[in-house]
Amino acid sequence: MKDLGIYLYASATVPLAQGHFEISVYRTADESSEAVVISQGVLVNARGMFVRIHSECFTGEALASQKCDCRFQLEEALKHIALQQQGMVIYLRQEGRGIGLGDKIRAYHLQNKGLDTIEANNALGLGNDLRSFALAAKILLHLHIDEIQLNSNNAEKRAALEEEGIVVRGMIPSHAPLNEFNQRYLETKYRKMGHLLGALFS
Repeated sequence: MKDLGIYLYASATVPLAQGHFEISVYRTADESSEAVVISQGVLVNARGMFVRIHSECFTGEALASQKCDCRFQLEEALKHIALQQQGMVIYLRQEGRGIGLGDKIRAYHLQNKGLDTIEANNALGLGNDLRSFALAAKILLHLHIDEIQLNSNNAEKRAALEEEGIVVRGMIPSHAPLNEFNQRYLETKYRKMGHLLGALFS
């Protein structure tokens, strides 16, 4: 296999609310980035495995913000993996769809004034989604995994992985309960970003 420019830095079993998981930290060779794999079961050479590629959300995961669906999606993915005793979450450090925490809070301020998430990002001169999934694809290829079942509502995430050589055999949707604070955000993802969230609004 060609040099992917990443390496496994650390790994340990950690008890989580959903069960015992292996937590593995991968770093790029130049030490500029790192990502975390949260997994159960044998990963190497696994084909068609449940995989969620999840981007960090400080407000949702650490503060339990009700403005987004991130914490719920992460917890549901871990529950699914624990039930199947096989699968992984690749956790990427790219807050706010890649704009960073500071600009995410600036965007929240604009959302409080009436803009939706895309309008707020654009008002700040930022794109709708600045994330890259190349590191996640490299981790999968490092584990000799080139075919997965992707837990996501985001067709662009699927396309990005396929461009990196990962075959996505199917999309497993990840739905979140609506509340008064996240409804417009979820509707925006569905109506403006093409996410597979139609069942929430039927």
